[in-house]
Amino acid sequence: MSARFICLTSVLALSAVQASAEMNFNRIASFPVVKNMAEGEDTKRETSPEIIAATADGMTLAYTDSPLGALGLVDITDPAKPQPLGNIDLGGEPTSVGIIGNTAFVGVNTSESYTAPSGHLAAIDLATKTELARCDLGGQPDSIAIAPDASFISIAIENERDEDLNDGVIPQLPAGNLVLVGLNDGTLDCASMQIVDLTGLAEVAPTDPEPEYVSINNLGETVVTLQENNHMVVVGRDGSIVSHFSAGAVDLDGIDATDERGKLVFTESQQGRKREPDAVTWIDDTHFATANEGDYEGGSRGWTIFSKDGTVVYDSGTSFEHAIVQIGHYPDKRSDSKGVEPESVTFGQFGDTPYVFVGAERASIVGVYDVTDPTTPVLTQLLPSGVGPEGYVTIPSRNLLISANEKDLIEDKGARAHVMMYELQDTPANYPHLTSEGTDELIGWGAISGMVADEDGTIWAVNDSFYGFQPSIFKIDASQTPARITDVIRITRDGQPAQKLDLEGITLDGKGGFYVSSEGRTDRVIPHAIYHVQSDGSIKVKKGEIGLPAELMAVEKRFGFEGITKIGDTLWMVVQREWKDDPKNHIKLVSYNLETKEWGAVHYQKAEPAYGWVGMSEIVAHGDYAYVIERDNQHDYRAVTKKVYRIPLSEIVPAPLGGELPVVSKELVRDLLPDLTSTGGYVLDKVEGMAILADGEAFISTDNDGVDDHSGETMFFSIGNVTKPTH
Repeated sequence: MSARFICLTSVLALSAVQASAEMNFNRIASFPVVKNMAEGEDTKRETSPEIIAATADGMTLAYTDSPLGALGLVDITDPAKPQPLGNIDLGGEPTSVGIIGNTAFVGVNTSESYTAPSGHLAAIDLATKTELARCDLGGQPDSIAIAPDASFISIAIENERDEDLNDGVIPQLPAGNLVLVGLNDGTLDCASMQIVDLTGLAEVAPTDPEPEYVSINNLGETVVTLQENNHMVVVGRDGSIVSHFSAGAVDLDGIDATDERGKLVFTESQQGRKREPDAVTWIDDTHFATANEGDYEGGSRGWTIFSKDGTVVYDSGTSFEHAIVQIGHYPDKRSDSKGVEPESVTFGQFGDTPYVFVGAERASIVGVYDVTDPTTPVLTQLLPSGVGPEGYVTIPSRNLLISANEKDLIEDKGARAHVMMYELQDTPANYPHLTSEGTDELIGWGAISGMVADEDGTIWAVNDSFYGFQPSIFKIDASQTPARITDVIRITRDGQPAQKLDLEGITLDGKGGFYVSSEGRTDRVIPHAIYHVQSDGSIKVKKGEIGLPAELMAVEKRFGFEGITKIGDTLWMVVQREWKDDPKNHIKLVSYNLETKEWGAVHYQKAEPAYGWVGMSEIVAHGDYAYVIERDNQHDYRAVTKKVYRIPLSEIVPAPLGGELPVVSKELVRDLLPDLTSTGGYVLDKVEGMAILADGEAFISTDNDGVDDHSGETMFFSIGNVTKPTH
């Protein structure tokens, strides 16, 4: 293990110790912005909070909503119970917002084409929801920033390129610029507008600067990112160029740079990777931080602190991404592009501690850094966010951090877009729930599915087909907080990663190995099957695969075995949904006797879905009962069914396949909805794993879909002793 990696893990371990003993940010609420639509509106339309700001008293939030062409408002008088205040139609695409007192200043893009960009700066009274004034900007506005003394506003006029023209390569005129607009007692002074020419500065396409983001320090200096040009510019209050320089490049080692269909291998490198920063924020009058998202040619997967003379005083290198890998938020499908894509960076002083908050767009994570010493920032926390965090605002007077998460997955039947509230509290951090921090080698993980507990308290978990080239069994120590992945077993056939598996369940074979259930899908040539896996991960030759009998294959559907448990000499598998011969809302618990090779089944009656579908996702035998998870496929406020039931083992007696099956009874053990919202987030749809320790304590886990159109959040938590149900 390299010295660099040893240093990283030591710093993160130290941070974890500090976080447990000091103040921590914890998410306290999530607000689905669809709730801001008026009664009778089509709520199936896309809605997206992007850039966000707060009123002077910290009681109201305003965010830009590009798809709706609106400014959305949220009442956070009680930040743990945010309330909708509706939308304000802006007559164009809002791109950024800042607030003075109770007046919002919004950049509005009205461009008809890339070659004829246009837009204006609007002043909106948030109390009356009316426009007070506007200034024509002569181009397409992107980011805006208000000077700390409220004397002027800086606007990045991007005049963005057409990505379908010339493969998106710049220059593509007209060039962008920086606009400075004066303020008189909070009122726009359009006559004072000053246009700052930024051409001729960058080495990359100097004729076509595309300003992306702006921030203003206490000296009235505006720092501007030219993302596509990989350049930084500092502009004085009078419009003069104070300094400018290339954002530079980074050599990246220990990354996954290949999209190889689901395999986490952090052994590759990218040399000379341009930073191409997106967001920027001053942290004092000398230093600013950038989020190096990258654009067409770059993206360094991290963030940087510059001195305004161009000196790099800190660069995170791969440490930010590695920390994200450890908590299961790494977006593998972005490996060949820009990895976790740090896009947002925000500064806030809370008490005596200056913080930089770094938002990773693709990982849906907010990194919290103590920048007391700008040359050695300390990562203190990683906070879970909604899908695609875009903008942040800090409200130190109320100990609040707010994130706007732009991705609305309504078309993909996923989670809606959310604004999330975090509070700095004198309590332990409540996320992550599961981490691989502390292992000798970097272990990436995600899409946790079935689980099982060993006699010594170890929990074993499998990942599903998202990681098709790397099926794995993870060893988890649940006695720690957060729970720790301490090792991993890779499942193999003939020494190679076993393919065509969709692992959804795991149970012990009693001899140091495992039986795993694989959910089949005929159209992808993935068989419905049970596999016997030895302790080293190899599937036993010849006898290692148990295929389904003809009676089941004749009625199979893609929604197959989701969980597996062993009762005596018999394996029991729970089918996710009805197959062709099942009565409505009835699914099979299927048995396979390891000694006699006989198959059988019983029926289980599941809930009638309120929306979408209801299915089964786990089965675990313990004591005199088999415990199952019954869940719908709904996210957030639409979720209804996320429950643990138990079935008397005395009723789980297999009947022959092909005939009428007995229906077992069930008893509610726990409604999981309160657990799933206990950390202030929205309800995650895939409650998929359950393991029960010898003493009856049960642990639940959620599947994060490999961070593909998902926030990446994995919940792993105890529901106490299930031998004593809490209805």
